[in-house]
Amino acid sequence: MPQFAIYRNPGRNRDIPFVVQIQSSRLERSVGRVVIPLVRRSGSTPPDHPLTPHLHVEGEDVFANPFDLATVPAARLGIVVGILDEHDQDKIIRALDELVSKA
Repeated sequence: MPQFAIYRNPGRNRDIPFVVQIQSSRLERSVGRVVIPLVRRSGSTPPDHPLTPHLHVEGEDVFANPFDLATVPAARLGIVVGILDEHDQDKIIRALDELVSKA
């Protein structure tokens, strides 16, 4: 399960079609995976900002929400539907940096 792998959301929230594994691949032995939700964009979507980057995944316009990071058992994630490209990986890393910045 590589870092930045995209999975269909194993949860029930239909507004979150996907989650992305952000946990380092070096921590593969861990039972859980840290994921960031990709939320469907709508009228109340935050603007494209380093903290909430907008992405396009599997035909869906979504934004990454670092305020709702979660740990999901690896067995619940299912099949990888894609891997974020390098540009989108950088957006996710920047969002996480914004979240924990001392600024």
